[in-house]
Amino acid sequence: MRQFARVFGVALAAFSLTSAAGAQIKDGDPIRIALIHGLSGSSFEAFSKQSQTGFEMGLEYATGGTNMINGHPIEIIEKDTQFKPDIARAVLEEAYGDDDVLLAVGATSSGVTKGMLPIAADYEKLLIVEPAVADSLTGPDGNRYVFKTSRNSSMDMQAQAIALNPDETLHVATLAEDYAFGRDGIEAFKSALDGTGATVVAEEYVPQGTADFTAATERMFNALKDLDGRKVILVYIAGGGDAPGKIQAMDPGRHGIEISMGGHILPVLPTYKRFPGMEGAVYYYYESYDNPINNWLVEQHMARFETPPDFFTAGGMAAALAVAKAIETSPSLDTEDLIATMEGMSWDTPKGQMTFRPEDHQALQSMVHFKIRVDDDVDWAIPELVRIIEPGEMDIPLGR
Repeated sequence: MRQFARVFGVALAAFSLTSAAGAQIKDGDPIRIALIHGLSGSSFEAFSKQSQTGFEMGLEYATGGTNMINGHPIEIIEKDTQFKPDIARAVLEEAYGDDDVLLAVGATSSGVTKGMLPIAADYEKLLIVEPAVADSLTGPDGNRYVFKTSRNSSMDMQAQAIALNPDETLHVATLAEDYAFGRDGIEAFKSALDGTGATVVAEEYVPQGTADFTAATERMFNALKDLDGRKVILVYIAGGGDAPGKIQAMDPGRHGIEISMGGHILPVLPTYKRFPGMEGAVYYYYESYDNPINNWLVEQHMARFETPPDFFTAGGMAAALAVAKAIETSPSLDTEDLIATMEGMSWDTPKGQMTFRPEDHQALQSMVHFKIRVDDDVDWAIPELVRIIEPGEMDIPLGR
């Protein structure tokens, strides 16, 4: 219980709260929250499971293990999108309508999440976006009922640009998947390079699930090979296919070309051992942050699962802590009161403090600048901390 008070500075107390529909939630009645993630049908399923684990651990931390806020038990209802936009819309409608949830949290894929946003507006209920990344989710596709605890593509790419130390000698070719995540990311990267003198000389987009990157790689080699200065291929792909490894196998070094990419989840980091010394940026690595929440998360996750928390675990926990603080501090559970409470709200997370920007509801947060270190005694490549990139160092565009 001390931990909850330390995080939020508010004591737990039982009292009645008002729902979005205006009905009283009596003492002891549950507050229902829907977790809407793809749990079948994609390699991204691992992201969903990490996010769910983090959300559950976040509620545990926030409530001192009671799973109660203001005398009300928190009831989690799980929904599987199967990574299909039409199913995601249907299960969100079911959650808001039949299940009468207070709010929903999800989803894993940016493309799937995009289809969910209008449903939140139709039902006038909150959707907390986690862990989908695309800028457009709090931009032209978003609405006032959408809040986003996950980082966005601009944060990924501005941090990545900072890690590359760009100047007029830097020339970059980019490789990304051809959907919202990839295209938003590359647009954000180009914006981050504005004014640095660095140039993007080629952009390659491939379908999701691509396994053969030969043609795209040859085009990037041709765009870079005859240039003077530093030459980099930036890989921004969330799925499988091992694009970095296949590019490396084509020997970019013979043209003086290096590879750069953001960090990844722990199961993918063994493949980074092929790139010692590579610098980049990542949302979270468990050894990069030293604060009470992250220390608790690492200790408890190691004890329960015999592995460190991954970055979607930290994201799920950040979302839970945001939800807990909003419920705890809002004068009621009316949607308008919750929105007013959350706009500009700051709260502590495993990554330090986050703040919902009032104008577009994107959570501003830090990023990690890393350099890959290889240790034969560690199964994965270690994204060793160079420094924390603070939110104020990144000029994140307003979404709307």
